[in-house]
Parts: sequence; C-alpha cells; structure tokens
Amino acid sequence: MGRSLELSEFKRGTMIGCHLCNKSISEIFLLLNIPRSTVSGIITKWKKLGTRATQP
Repeated sequence: MGRSLELSEFKRGTMIGCHLCNKSISEIFLLLNIPRSTVSGIITKWKKLGTRATQP
C-alpha cells in the first residue's frame, strides 16, 4: 500500500496556529477533519524540529 498524499503547507500551518491558540488536538482534528494521529504527528514534529516543512 502506498503513502497517502501530503498535507498542504497551509493545512499544516493552520494546525500549528490552532495549537498556538491553545486548541487541543481533539478540537483541531474535529475542526479540520484530519485524522487525530496526523494532527498529533505534525504538532510533535513542529515542537521537535521547529519547522512545519516536510522532511526527506
């Protein structure tokens, strides 16, 4: 099974923006209709790496 499509830079930025506005992961995934694991992964990577860009 292949990988799914990547999220746009805008959607990743929206997730980070919601997180910075003190929204919980549950609220973010309900607002944006994106799987909870994806939201959690993006926020974790952002905290660790300091960037929301895709990594090779």
